[in-house]
Amino acid sequence: MKPAALSCMLWGLLGTPMLTLSLSAQEAASGFDLRATLTGQGMASNDLTEAPRSGSPVSAGFRGVAYPTWKISDHWTVTGAFQLSTRPYFYEDLSTPGYGAKGDILQASLNYSRISSKGSLLFRAGELSSAFGSFLLRYDDADNWVVDLPPEYGYYYSPVSTLPVAGAQMDATRGKWDGRLQFANSSPANPRSLFARDQYGNWAGGGGYTIRQGFRVGVSGFRGPFLDRQYQYFLPGEIDPSKLPARGVGLDASWARGHSSAQGEVQEFVMPYTVIPTFREFAAYGEFKQVLAPRWFVAGRVGYTSSKAAGTSTSYETAAGYRPNRFQLIKIDYEYERYSSADDPNDKIFAVQWITTFHRSVGRE
Repeated sequence: MKPAALSCMLWGLLGTPMLTLSLSAQEAASGFDLRATLTGQGMASNDLTEAPRSGSPVSAGFRGVAYPTWKISDHWTVTGAFQLSTRPYFYEDLSTPGYGAKGDILQASLNYSRISSKGSLLFRAGELSSAFGSFLLRYDDADNWVVDLPPEYGYYYSPVSTLPVAGAQMDATRGKWDGRLQFANSSPANPRSLFARDQYGNWAGGGGYTIRQGFRVGVSGFRGPFLDRQYQYFLPGEIDPSKLPARGVGLDASWARGHSSAQGEVQEFVMPYTVIPTFREFAAYGEFKQVLAPRWFVAGRVGYTSSKAAGTSTSYETAAGYRPNRFQLIKIDYEYERYSSADDPNDKIFAVQWITTFHRSVGRE
């Protein structure tokens, strides 16, 4: 299979590199494959001491993600990604109150694929990660070079949620070209359950071109209603949510050569209202990773957002990684964030992650 075809197949079928099938499962007529990533995390931040959390400056958390894959036949598979995390764990939890644990379905889909020497086709239906942007391919602690998420990604009131949307998607490759098209029940800015009210059709998709091995550029976009009547910013007097389609456009690029890698995105979002001003946001980030030795790497990310409603924010994050063995990774991370419109404009977060991965597979001829 050509590299471009393999890349798109992993994008569409798996949604994250952690879901790749083992060689034995690929050769078998059918089989079951399970990967898991378990992360223990310690954090220290001024965010933890400020209202409304108003707690200790030090906290600990846990995240576990299981990636089951059932290969039914050469063309049919069922894949999933299921997460259990404590609160606080994600950096966006540090400034909100509450403790506990929560489980989330990140993906669950039935898939049909066809592969040839010229390219590939993949059809999926179920709970899917948004087809917008590129970071969700690396939404796993073992694949994320640092600890935090890029500024435009998150769970709560972010332009691109890490939670899934229900729908169908087609992915295709041809030579150095790849593309994807998704129709879902809700917006990546506000994913809705299949049992929730105010579900409205949304389109998302993108494409890319591999200029040479290790260097790819891409575009993506989405459009569709994003509000629901229980949404925090759905205020009295607002018109029917179905008449307020949001949109987003983005550019992304990735580059790798030798022991060096870089990637980044530039995105713009427009979320319309009638009783308050339309929300417009520009967001961008760039990150770099350098492997120093077989067990060591360093990485960094710079992020930026700008909107009239929230002002500007800038984040600088750096991390060092050490691999005790091929199943474990330790990351030491520091992030500094500055906000133009906050009462306390500076946030500082120090974190240590211990990540362990597991893999088991069973195949049948």
